[in-house]
Order: sequence, then C-alpha cells, then structure tokens
Amino acid sequence: MKRELGRYKMGLCFSDKLRMNRESPPPDVVRVFLEYTEGGNHMTAEQLCRFLVQVQGETEVLVSDAEKIIERITNERHHITKFLRHSLNLDDFFSFLFSDDLNHPVVSKVHQDMASPLSHYFIYTSHNSYLTGNQINSECSDVPLIKALKRGVRALELDLWPNSTKDGILVRHGWAWTPPVELIKCLRSIKDYAFSASAYPVILTLEDHLTPDLQAKAAEMMKEIFMDMVYFSESGDLKDFPSPEDLKYKVVISTKLPKGTLKKEKDSESDVSGKTSSEDVSADDEKVEETSEAKNEEEGTSEAKEEKDGGSDKESSKMDLLTYSRMILIPSGNARNGLKEALTFDNGGIRRLSLREQNFKKATEMYGTQVIEFTQKNLLRIYPKATRVTSSNYKPFSGWMYGAQMVAFNMQVCILSFESFQHLPKPHASCASDVQGYGRALWMMHGMFRSNGGCGYVKKPDFMMNKGPDGEVFDPKAKLPIKTTTLRVKVYMGKGWDSGFQRACFNTWSSPNFYTRVGITGVSGDRVMKKTKKEENTWEPFWDEEFEFQLTVPELALLRVEVHDYNMPEKDDFSGQTCLPVAELRQGIRSVPLYDRKGERLVAVTLLMRFQFA
Repeated sequence: MKRELGRYKMGLCFSDKLRMNRESPPPDVVRVFLEYTEGGNHMTAEQLCRFLVQVQGETEVLVSDAEKIIERITNERHHITKFLRHSLNLDDFFSFLFSDDLNHPVVSKVHQDMASPLSHYFIYTSHNSYLTGNQINSECSDVPLIKALKRGVRALELDLWPNSTKDGILVRHGWAWTPPVELIKCLRSIKDYAFSASAYPVILTLEDHLTPDLQAKAAEMMKEIFMDMVYFSESGDLKDFPSPEDLKYKVVISTKLPKGTLKKEKDSESDVSGKTSSEDVSADDEKVEETSEAKNEEEGTSEAKEEKDGGSDKESSKMDLLTYSRMILIPSGNARNGLKEALTFDNGGIRRLSLREQNFKKATEMYGTQVIEFTQKNLLRIYPKATRVTSSNYKPFSGWMYGAQMVAFNMQVCILSFESFQHLPKPHASCASDVQGYGRALWMMHGMFRSNGGCGYVKKPDFMMNKGPDGEVFDPKAKLPIKTTTLRVKVYMGKGWDSGFQRACFNTWSSPNFYTRVGITGVSGDRVMKKTKKEENTWEPFWDEEFEFQLTVPELALLRVEVHDYNMPEKDDFSGQTCLPVAELRQGIRSVPLYDRKGERLVAVTLLMRFQFA
C-alpha cells in the first residue's frame, strides 16, 4: 500500500516528515470486497447482505436492510448521483465499515432476559451521586445526577440532612464542607431525566439522617414530584424482588426502615459497616463513627424535647411515617452485628446490604462462597472507603466476581490537588491513575454497562446464580478450566486524531507515533495486556496486527483498548480508550469509537478492528 509523505511544521524552526491520510483500506477489507463482489467494482444490496450474514454474523439482516445502508452511504458520499447508484464501490464500503452507528462493535439493543428478580442483575450504580468533585469540599448539585442518568446510571445515592432550622431537607455529604443542594431540586431533576437513557427502574439509595417529621416531609415531596412513578408494594413485605421489566419507568426507594424516632446512625454508610470492634472497623471508620454518634445523640436529645412540646401531632406523624415506610421497597442495612451474621441472616424477605470496600474485601477473604449465596437472593452494595477523598475508585471486578449487584463508583471530577489534602492520608500508589475520579477503573465500569443496550442492567451469568447437586456455588478463588472460547482481535488502523485532538495535545517537537494497547480484564486468569508496534509520523496509523486471547470466564471479561503517542523520554501521551464487554462483541470488521479519560466520546477518533471467536 503506497503511503504519501507530506511535511508537517513543528514549532518555530523545526519540521518533521508526516505521513498524510492514507487512502487505501487494509488488505483484509480489499479482499472481502473482491470476494463478495466476485471481482467487480461495485457491491450490490444482495452482496452486502451476504457479507453481513457470513462475515459480520448478522443472521437476521435482510436485503432491505442492506439497501438502507447503501442509500445512507451514497447519500453522504455522492450527493449528485445518489438517485442513480444502488451499490457501493470500494471506498463506499470502507466508509461503511468505519461508520460508528452503522457498524458498531457491540450489541446496541436490550436483548437479555429482563423478567428475573433484580438480584439477578449487575446494576449501574454511582456513589455520592450529587457531588461535583472531591469528597471534602466540592459543591453538591443536581447536575451530576442529570449527567449520571443521561449516561444510563440506574442507582443514585442521596444523603439527606436537616437544614439549620430543622424545617427543610438538604442533600450534602455529612461531616464534610460540601455546600448543600435542596432535596426538592434533586428530586425534580431526577424526575425529568430518570428515563432519558433507559426505561428500566431508577433506584434511589437514601442515606437518611432525618427526624421523623422530616422523613414524612421527604415522603410528601416524593409523592408530589414522582406521583405514580414511585413503586409501592401492594403486598407489603416482599419475599422476592420484582424484575426490571416489572419496574419499568418506576422509581424505587431503598433506605433503612424508620423507627418513629431518630436512632443512632450506626446503620449509616457514613459510619461503620461492621462490628464495633477491630474485626470489621478500620481506624478511619472509628473516627467517623465517634463523630456521627455524638452528633446523632445531640439531635436525638433535641428530638425528645420537641416531642414533649408537640405530643398532639404524634398520630399524624405516625401516619406520615407509615407512608414513608411504604415507599421503601428495598430495606437496607449493614454488618453491625458482624459480617457472617449479615451474610447468613434470612428474615424471609428482601434486603440490601452495604459494605465499605475494605470490609467487602474482608468478607470475600473469610466468607467467599457465602457472599455468592447472599447475592443470589439479596442486593449487595459496595462503596468506596472514606480515604478516597479525591473521588478515586477501587477495581470493580472485585465486586462483580462475587455477584455484588451495586458496585458504587465515584463519577465526579476532582478539581483539587493532593496538596489541598495534606492533612489527610494519601491514596495508595495504585490509585495514581484515578486521582481525579477518572481512570481505568471507571473505564471498566463504563465498559461493563455498554452491555445489554446500555440500559443499566446486565444479567449476571447463569453460573453465578446456579447451585450444584450438593448446594455448591461458584467460587471465584477456585482454579477455572480454560473454556473453548478463544477471542482473536485484529487492530487494523485508526483515524480522526487530526480533527478530534488539538495538535498541541501531542509532543510539540515531533509528529505522533501512535501505538495501541489491547488486552483483557476480568477474573485473574484472564488479565493480560499486549501492544502493537509504533506507527511513526502519521495521524492515520496502520498497524494490521492480530492478537489472541484464551478466556476462562468470557461472560465477565472486558476488552480494553488504549491508544498512546510514544513520547520518549517523557511520559507517552494518552490518545483515547474504550472498554467493551467480550460477551457483547459483534464478530467481523467493526468500527470502534474511542473516548477520553472522562469517558466522553472523542469526536471522529475511531479504530477499525476485527473480532473473531473460535
């Protein structure tokens, strides 16, 4: 393939040879075009349909679908002759293969069974969903809630606190310096955007620090704003979860059940998630617990005084609390009586258990299979430890491998540097790439929930829900046999950096030298990263390299793709990334769009890749 050379001026007095945009498609594309046109110059709708079925694996495609593709491509590329041509030439065919919306890499529609109980699904979950940045002093706002819902997040967290006059409700991060936002503003935005990206239920996990009167006020707000969107259980205590299909276009409330008076917040996620002993409580949790208990005792004393003065309103308050209780579909709790009891206790109904990440790690080390058993019927929510003040994240696979449905992630932009937190513990070195809340852990989260049409609910693999003849369950620690599935990934080329990036984003004194890292993340036996050669001095790199991956648990595997610009002796420049669920990959030659560090689409930056399963 002939590549033209041009001159690209760098800086004031330097220049470097730069390969200009290549015109020719990869040899594999030329070969399949000639094969399906039988050596001709144009591909008809019938021939395109045959290619889609045999190479791309699209068994349900019709000739009429191929005709629509041809019409779309010729309309975009040949405005004058669009009414005369009913076929694609080689360049048209190449353009089609590079089209994100016509030739996407993963299944774009909801296709999984949505009629199973909620506990059978991984749920797209955010942590402290109202924060705009770090966990210490960033603003609280409804804007992050809107962004999360637009992305397809299905479980949001709101921390509810009384205002200074004890007659209103604020959303804020407790025991921090985060300027609050009014609850009513958050509820209105949730109503407006709840189903903008998905029809499946939104779960509101409420961290409730309210007095009974304010709980009743919160219930009234939710009834008034959400109206019939709030799901009420007609039968009272549920023995099993409803399905996502049952809860379509519904808002589901999950929090601790009220007891009529404000109790100490030992059940709060802002406090301890385990026994009040060294078995389940880390040092930073103990400090938070002491603060929270002192504050709640103070509020409880004040509450008792108010009750003496306003005893005549007790009956009305009880009725309001009944309404608030009825709104809570999913009662929540933690491991205050110990991890083992929390995982094995069965009250005959449904519940949600919340654990901080370090307590969850302890649970998996001590009671791994019991965690799996628990998540077969109940919901398990994991949330970041308190020291992640910069809104960094843990590795999500640690939760998914044990069936945890709600792996809660920080999705905020951290705008402060570590110097602003010198009085606090610094994150571990392994969190360095996630300093600003964005990083590979969050990319994996985005990748997982590209599954099932991006609806925010991903069906757990059957092996995580099944039991053997002797009651045995899946054990993530056990050595797993290599399955017959082999994934072959070929990286052909990429384009779009000349328009999708400012050229100043790359090394000022040399033209880009792109390479691609390709690998698998998932269970420990599947994790591997490989990379292509460097393509020097070009904005349209051509690699044409193939990689092979043998998978033990393809159902939980993600394909990681990152592009970097080689930049010795400095750190290589980040140039785009994506994570794709292996189980959802569409075979054949596919257009793969890339995203920035935040997970936002990089306009026009796309790779051409091929996926084959054997």
